[in-house]
Parts: sequence; C-alpha cells; structure tokens
Amino acid sequence: MGSLAPWIAAARPKTLPAAVSPIMVGTVEAMEQGRIDWFPVFICLGFALFIQIGTNMANDYFDFIKGADTESRLGPERQVAAGKIAPRTMLLVAIAIFIAAFLLGLNLVAYRGWELLVIGVLSIIFGYAYTGGPYPLAYHGLGDIFVIVFFGLVATVGTFYVLTGELTTESCLLGLALGCLANNILVVNNYRDLETDAQAGKRTLVVRLGRNFALKQYRIQFLVAYLMVGCYFVLTEKGWTLLPCLSIPLAWKLGSTLSEAKGYELNGVLAKSAQLLLLFSVLTVIGVAIG
Repeated sequence: MGSLAPWIAAARPKTLPAAVSPIMVGTVEAMEQGRIDWFPVFICLGFALFIQIGTNMANDYFDFIKGADTESRLGPERQVAAGKIAPRTMLLVAIAIFIAAFLLGLNLVAYRGWELLVIGVLSIIFGYAYTGGPYPLAYHGLGDIFVIVFFGLVATVGTFYVLTGELTTESCLLGLALGCLANNILVVNNYRDLETDAQAGKRTLVVRLGRNFALKQYRIQFLVAYLMVGCYFVLTEKGWTLLPCLSIPLAWKLGSTLSEAKGYELNGVLAKSAQLLLLFSVLTVIGVAIG
C-alpha cells in the first residue's frame, strides 16, 4: 500500500465529525438517564467510524469509475483519480472496512439484542449503496436522506438505545439536529461539485434543483437543528440544554459565506461546516451534562 498518507486522505478526516458527534450526544443523553457502560460506547464509536470511512473510500472508487472525479473537480484530491491508490485496491479495502464494521457490531448485538443486527446491516448496505450498487443513492438525489437518517437519527438514537434499551423523543430530537448539520457538509460538497456531477450524470439535489435551492436547504437545515434544541429544552425544562445556541452566529456567518464563496473557497466552507457540527455537539454534551 506504500505510504499511509493517501489512505489517511482517502478516509477524509475532515468529515469524521459526522461519525463521532452522534455517538457523543447519544452517550451523554444516556448518562442523563443514569445509564452508562463505556464498552458499548467505544464499540458504537468504532462502528460509526468504520461506516464513515468505508463509505468515503467506496465513494472514492465509484466516483472515479463513473467519471464524477475529473481534473476539473474543485474539491480535495481523490486518491484513485489522482493515481495514488489503484481502483481495485481501494474497493477491496472499502469492503474490508465494511466487514470489520459488521464484525465489530456483533458485539452490540450480543450486548443489546438482535434488532441491532438489522440496523447494522442496513447501515453497511446503504453505506456501500451511497455511490455503489445498482441504484447509487447519491446519483439519484437520495444522498441527503441517507446522511440525515444514518449519520443523525440512527447513530444518535442507536447509541442511546444500546445503552438504555429505550427509545425517547428527546434522543430523536437531538439525532435530527445532528443529521441536519451533518447533511450541510454534503450540501456544500454537492454545491461545489455541481458542474462535474452534472457532467457525470450524478443527479444530486443541487444538480436537480439548482444552487439557489442548495443555499435555502443549507439555511433551513441550520434552522431545523436549532429548532430541535428548542424543542428539547421545552421537553426537559433545563436551561443549559440551550447551550448549542451559542453557535448560531457561526451558522449565520456560514450561510452568508456559502452564498458568496466560489471555486476552491468552498472547500473552506465545507471544513467549517464540519467544525460547526463538532462545536454544536460539544456544546450539546456540556449542556445536557450540566442540566
């Protein structure tokens, strides 16, 4: 495999807050209920990271094969397209990571119940099907739903369920908030790649509905995230849970920046969208813990 640098780049470290954040928030919500066992927490974290990295590497392979990654692409360098990792090698490693996720997830099945096997298998299938398989989600405008559901609701509520054996409205609210913020990373990515995606037949929502729609979607998803914080506060009546609202000025600024940014500047907006997700999650953890 040569140097590790291409593999680290293929994992896309800047996107990993989307995997880590829901595990953090689901864990602190379980702690608020008086439930904590660190072994399954670390298993949930490992599973989420494997799914994220496997999805990223499969995306690197399939976007190259389908012609979505070209020299005119404005985003960070993709390792298969750059010739730094052989296509077949990338695909095999992605599959190996998904298999590792499955084997690791079996610990959660043993810990909590068979229903987690269903959730785990679906997570792996949809991770692969994001850009692969007979009906790649990202190529049919369904990538946004995948991110909101699996990197928001499933990861957050799933972690909470593993630790407590319960499903609550509060955990769903937090999961939806994180899903919207995680999907804003994808919105910026697709906003930046509109032209090359359209040429490759990758019919993302931005390709289908245009840049103006993407700008509105980006802001609306911020609005929904903070609205969920407000609903969580109403249900719990704990003022500290409003702490994530301290990140609203940054969200406001990012909304304006996206509308003005062009070309390579959008890579910075993408990175800052991921940082906002992490900041929001840390503030949520602190707020729920203190509350």
